[in-house]
Amino acid sequence: MQSPDIARVRPPPPGFGKRGEKGHLAYLLRQAQAATRLTLERALADFGITPPQFAVLTMLNAYPGLSGADVARVALLTPQTVGVIIRNLERDGAIRKTPHPVHGRVLQWTLTPRGAALLGKCRHHVNAVERRLTAGLGAKAQLTIRRWLSKIAADLQQDG
Repeated sequence: MQSPDIARVRPPPPGFGKRGEKGHLAYLLRQAQAATRLTLERALADFGITPPQFAVLTMLNAYPGLSGADVARVALLTPQTVGVIIRNLERDGAIRKTPHPVHGRVLQWTLTPRGAALLGKCRHHVNAVERRLTAGLGAKAQLTIRRWLSKIAADLQQDG
């Protein structure tokens, strides 16, 4: 019996074998996240913004006045990464800090008009990526997926 030529063995492309319907769910989520991140990096490159920076801008737009620690939690980034991102965004005039009205040592972060404009430009390109993600899905299927992904995050966070 001959053994296969190991040098010629290639994994299937995404969507096939264990990288498709037969794959483990956690792996498929990771595969989709990696492909999405790469696509977002390309979409945001013209603006000099990374996906983590976009996440910070998005969260500060949705929840103005967050502390750096809260930004890290909701953007799913490390505090160290958020510290660097905040310094860079502040330097570029996209965000500003104000002391917390009760806890003066805590800094709250908000978008500036420049940051809001930058987010709007980036959002246009990110929306195009999201349209690719949802191509062929109706509103009901999209809502089901959003609920399922949100439930996974909520349920697994409770375990940690």
